[in-house]
Amino acid sequence: MIKGQRKIELTPESILGKISDFDIFRYYISDKDWRIGKAMISPLRNEDSPSFIIGDKGGWLHFLDFGSGVRGDCFEFVKERFSLSSLDEVLKVIDKDFGLGIVSNNNIGEYKNITSEYKQPSSIGKRYSIIQCTTRKFNKRELDYWAEYYQTEEDLRANHIYSIKEVYLNKRRYPLGIDEIRFGYFYEGGWWKIYRPNAGKKSKWISNVPLTTAIGLENLCLGHNTLITKSLKDFLVCRKVYPYVCHVQNESIFAFSDETVEYINSHSKDVYLGYDSDEAGKAASYMITDAFGWKHINTPDRLLPDCNDFADWGKKEGLDKVKEHFIEKGLIL
Repeated sequence: MIKGQRKIELTPESILGKISDFDIFRYYISDKDWRIGKAMISPLRNEDSPSFIIGDKGGWLHFLDFGSGVRGDCFEFVKERFSLSSLDEVLKVIDKDFGLGIVSNNNIGEYKNITSEYKQPSSIGKRYSIIQCTTRKFNKRELDYWAEYYQTEEDLRANHIYSIKEVYLNKRRYPLGIDEIRFGYFYEGGWWKIYRPNAGKKSKWISNVPLTTAIGLENLCLGHNTLITKSLKDFLVCRKVYPYVCHVQNESIFAFSDETVEYINSHSKDVYLGYDSDEAGKAASYMITDAFGWKHINTPDRLLPDCNDFADWGKKEGLDKVKEHFIEKGLIL
């Protein structure tokens, strides 16, 4: 019997089996102080102002260079960084530089020394998980909660919002409080987003919804302005006063696929981005509106810090105030 090691094919998967996409970005970016989600000077070209960002897209890191419009994953970044012509060339460079030993005999095992000098960022989201739910009838507390946001039980069902009895994450039962309020947002494709309003910040949301999932695009009309919100709750409240609304999954620019941006632009008069009015929300608004040529619309600063989105503003002061704001800012003509 002939014995020997099984040959491993050089693929993105075999590389990511030894190192992470974060390791690859970190190794090839000279400025080691860069942060996920924070704009920096582009490592792909000369510039004076930060216009390059790396973000979490469904648990995988992707970059976007606003100046050139180039975007992609860690392998596309290496390709652009060294002007390589193919994915095969990219994989060979990474294999050699990290000493992965897949096809190159250069410094085998060096990747262990490289990656031991820092920690993997905890902010990178989890890869899509299996989420399974059983539903139950809405109870009075749950309906009262949504009534504060002007939503009836019929509204909830029409928008695929359910009261959740049990949640299974990767086929294991997820612990839920007996009396806690919790809702499930169901998305086409079998995706779930679980919302626990009273849970801590880190456990308020459980989701396997792809980041680029956009809802309500069918509401848009070329002759009317479009409002984009960053949450389903904002979407539902704003639709009570203005019909041409859609929503994305969060405030990251990576929530917008090229196809979504093209669709919104081709089905809108002007586009208004309605993100939170806190510091992070405004920073995201400025970045995205600058990138896509849109306008931004936020809740008034006078409501801070207690209220920074349209859903809570409607709850606090009524839908008429929200509508007046939309008229004043030119969203409603």
